[in-house]
Amino acid sequence: MKFGQVEDPSNIDFSLPKDHQKTAEILKKSKSKKLDISVGCAKWNKTDLKGFYPKGTKDELTYYGTQFNSIELNATFYGMPSPEQVKTWKEKTPADFKFFPKITNTVSHFRRLLNITDVVTQFATAVLNFDEKLGMVFLQLHDNFKPKDYERLEKFIQDWPKEVPLAIELRNNEWFTDEEIFNKTCELFEKHHITNIIVDTAGRRDMLHMRLTTPVAFIRYVGANAESDYTRLDDWIERIKIWKEKGLEKLYFFVHQNIEKASPLLSAYFIENLNKEFGTSIHIPEMAEVKNKF
Repeated sequence: MKFGQVEDPSNIDFSLPKDHQKTAEILKKSKSKKLDISVGCAKWNKTDLKGFYPKGTKDELTYYGTQFNSIELNATFYGMPSPEQVKTWKEKTPADFKFFPKITNTVSHFRRLLNITDVVTQFATAVLNFDEKLGMVFLQLHDNFKPKDYERLEKFIQDWPKEVPLAIELRNNEWFTDEEIFNKTCELFEKHHITNIIVDTAGRRDMLHMRLTTPVAFIRYVGANAESDYTRLDDWIERIKIWKEKGLEKLYFFVHQNIEKASPLLSAYFIENLNKEFGTSIHIPEMAEVKNKF
């Protein structure tokens, strides 16, 4: 994931900003005392996750499912999944595994939320075949999709099939720099129970808005392949602890790297510390190349 990449990450202030004032109000409405946690990578293919799979692994997803409890499914962004494909993916994973498919780029990038009823219907019909393994679908808007097209976004949300949980990632900086439009958009998300995605990446600190619109934190974390990657994760543990105390119900945390082979290592570190902090017993993924040394 090259988005937000910088030449020298040591020049970036990686500290987490304060919560948006509305975040506490959103969490206060929650009645849940238990935090449901999903942590995963963005893809499962062997080419990117070098050193993760044991030698001779025949089915990457099946093995991935033994190491992680979820996947941010980027494959569906590049091509419309068929119901049969979704069922195959579902059957290869454990009972408690969750998929978080990205809406196909036909919707977000090519048609730019215009005349998309047919594509949305096809996509929703396919991913509903994940059944209980469907975590949340997410829409990633193009970098140049701006607030001038707010009405398109509003119609998309109003028409979205309510039985499919949805998160949205806004990318253009104008969504965040104009306080009035940001608040208006977040209120739209709240009204329709849409989760506002938070992105933590070096070159786009504006996307670290810390504004929850549901009691769900959907975080896309992009490491910089630097030592600071680990201390940044420590900071996230502390923030999640605060959110849990205030009522956070679900945490969806997906780890990316510019060099993706490091994603499982970062994920393992993060999961180990989540288990210590929250008393959970989420499986800690192992790197096959590390295991083979012993």
